[in-house]
Amino acid sequence: MTGQGPKPGQGPKPGQGPKPGQGPKPGQGPKPGQGPKPGQGPKPGEGPITGERPKPARPAGPGAGAQPDSSRLLIEIDGSVATLTMNRPAALNALDAALKDALFEAFRRIARDREIRVVILTGAGRAFCAGQDLREARGGVSLATELRQQYNPLILAMRRLEKPIVGAVNGVAAGAGMSLALACDLRLASEQASFNVAFGKIGLVPDSGASWFLPRLIGPARAAEIMFTSDPVPAPAAERIGLVSRVVPADQLMPEARMLATRLASAGPRALGLTKRALNRSMEVGLEEALAYEASLQGIAGATRDHEEGLRAFSEKRPPQFTGE
Repeated sequence: MTGQGPKPGQGPKPGQGPKPGQGPKPGQGPKPGQGPKPGQGPKPGEGPITGERPKPARPAGPGAGAQPDSSRLLIEIDGSVATLTMNRPAALNALDAALKDALFEAFRRIARDREIRVVILTGAGRAFCAGQDLREARGGVSLATELRQQYNPLILAMRRLEKPIVGAVNGVAAGAGMSLALACDLRLASEQASFNVAFGKIGLVPDSGASWFLPRLIGPARAAEIMFTSDPVPAPAAERIGLVSRVVPADQLMPEARMLATRLASAGPRALGLTKRALNRSMEVGLEEALAYEASLQGIAGATRDHEEGLRAFSEKRPPQFTGE
């Protein structure tokens, strides 16, 4: 924010974004959902995304420059699966500056960790995430600045992460919390979950990608009704319209999410990353360009050791052991 930079010693850590004036020039950053051109991505086996594209500038804003608060985001690593649990249950996991910073930093680090292949995102207590913490003082920061500095980089980090993100929606997902759920690649919901755009109830418009994700997931007409009315969408209705893959009993949500994540982690990580890249690209291009992009990505995948291992395992009638190389 202009005129509200961090105090001395509280500037962003190295690697968290360029100094003011050193970010990519307008028009040079990637469009949402678009990865680097085929052949220009990481070499097989190398960590994707982070360090390859211009990082979103994270100028000083609410919470910028502070150490991410580990108590607000619990991180559990089990084999190749990382589970991120938003941990403000008393506030329904509402997003304050510290939680947003912790989420951004977690996705940034996961992008560099080759051992992690799949991410589960969930919330502690009875909510997934109630959106922005409206009790948090913004210190004169405009909503537009807040979005550009904290929410937008977080959503882009999720979509650019070339690893599947499974949203385990355990309760209410409202406002920007719903946007976080929409930014996941797959969504499972407990019977107690509900989705609420909610912005209209406080005189605001959907943000953090809601207006981009929702029409693509459920169609423009249903998306318009949900966004105009701000009516909550209970879990069964969310499953019926394709907002979530399936609804499970509350006590089965995390076991089901872990089972799905473990299954995905056994697949070829390079192929999964390229597939996510293709899915992102497909939302922006026509069939002819999508076909050409698929061919280019297949050329990359076909040159990996994982492809060779897949062929050997198929001929030997055994499960493949993919390494991401």
